[in-house]
Amino acid sequence: MALRVGIISAAWGAFAHLPAWRAVPGVEVIGICTSRRETAEAAAQRCNIERPYWDAQAMIADPDIDIVDCGTRPSVRHDMVMAALRHNKHVYNGIPCAADFDRARELHAAWKASRSVAIVDAYAQWLPAHQLAKGLIEDGSLGRPLGGRCSLTMSLFNAPHPQFPYNWFSQAGQGVSAIRNLGSHALHTLVFLFGEIEEVSAHDTQVLKEWKFPDGAAIKPETNDYCVALLRFKSGMTMQLEASWNAVQGPGWHLEAFGENGRIELKSPTFPTVLDTSLHFGRLGETAATGRPSGGMEKIAVPESMLKSPSLSIDAQHPVPPAFPMAISMEAMVKAIGGGAPPKPDFEQAFQVERVQEAIRRASEERRWVRLAEIA
Repeated sequence: MALRVGIISAAWGAFAHLPAWRAVPGVEVIGICTSRRETAEAAAQRCNIERPYWDAQAMIADPDIDIVDCGTRPSVRHDMVMAALRHNKHVYNGIPCAADFDRARELHAAWKASRSVAIVDAYAQWLPAHQLAKGLIEDGSLGRPLGGRCSLTMSLFNAPHPQFPYNWFSQAGQGVSAIRNLGSHALHTLVFLFGEIEEVSAHDTQVLKEWKFPDGAAIKPETNDYCVALLRFKSGMTMQLEASWNAVQGPGWHLEAFGENGRIELKSPTFPTVLDTSLHFGRLGETAATGRPSGGMEKIAVPESMLKSPSLSIDAQHPVPPAFPMAISMEAMVKAIGGGAPPKPDFEQAFQVERVQEAIRRASEERRWVRLAEIA
């Protein structure tokens, strides 16, 4: 019998999550939920989904729903995810996992007490280039990781559109900021690649004091839009992390790390996607004499086999770029529900990232290094 999914969100949930779920074998999306009856019914009709809901708690309590996909803003979805865990529903949760550390701790405890399989929407670790980088680290090609820098910087609100759906990112109390949103995606990738973070120093601030719209309107944001952090990993590696959603001509995703034996570089001109994220690798001793345009760094080609999956009905060419890696993550979740290996990124990894986020918050406020051992 197919696992039945209910999606809370007719925006990003319908646009990106829906085609991903429909690509996974053994899954049927039967419900979609918004806050109003008219929008829920319109979304259900538009997306050919059987059941519209305009009360998330009613959808969560529906015994026919096996998986709750919750993609609303962090401050709103906390109670929804908690209810899903109480009902032992499986959960696909947005990023950041929670609005603050207290609620992250509560979600983590509820998940541990439930029978639910729960993952978060940090699908970047499933990108082929990131998987290949992980292989280079695990097979010793990089050697013991020593240092590096990582940035995810974009220009989202320097000239925002009046109808851009995420203008609420300016509002305090929603659980969002550049480091909590973009930074959470980056941190999940860093933890996936390099393991646990032990200590953090950070400066988290607001650099753009006003968002000016083309029609003359303006918003004075209440959230931070720029953060620089220093991360010390359990391995001894030190990494600089920069996150901003108001960086003029922000170059997107860039991660470079060096070890005793080599260096890796990952980059994408925007948020990391399947086809736009490239991997370069160079070994100790290789120089510009190799004739490569980047000196000793060689671009690692992504095998064609990693751009598709024999079990999924979509591939890397899907017009919604996140849908393919999402589908890979969702399929791993479905296999875990059936008794397979634990999926990633699960709520354990999400809680680890939330602990780092809390350390970043304290480090910036208290102007000191904060050890993760302090964050319980």
